[in-house]
Amino acid sequence: MSGGMVFLSHLFGRKEPNPSKLSPYECGIPPFSDARLRFSVKFFLVAMLFIIFDFEGVTIYPWAVIFRELSLFGLVEMGVFLGILLIGLLYIWRKGALQWD
Repeated sequence: MSGGMVFLSHLFGRKEPNPSKLSPYECGIPPFSDARLRFSVKFFLVAMLFIIFDFEGVTIYPWAVIFRELSLFGLVEMGVFLGILLIGLLYIWRKGALQWD
């Protein structure tokens, strides 16, 4: 059904290209360079680091909900988990992965 809708809109839709429709959209600001610029590797590195440390928050929440049932074992396991993440954070900090200059 979705393919049919796309085909029908292509078949019956208006085809009136103009320069404003064909230009890349940059928040209403006229584009000042090519839209196909290469991103710095730092951008992808920060994105991966965000995913890793966002995963930390996702795993801490369920642990906090059942913390009383896990008792000391759960506390030690979460301590090991956070310790590993802290070591990773210190490593990327020392390597300069969080520097943007």
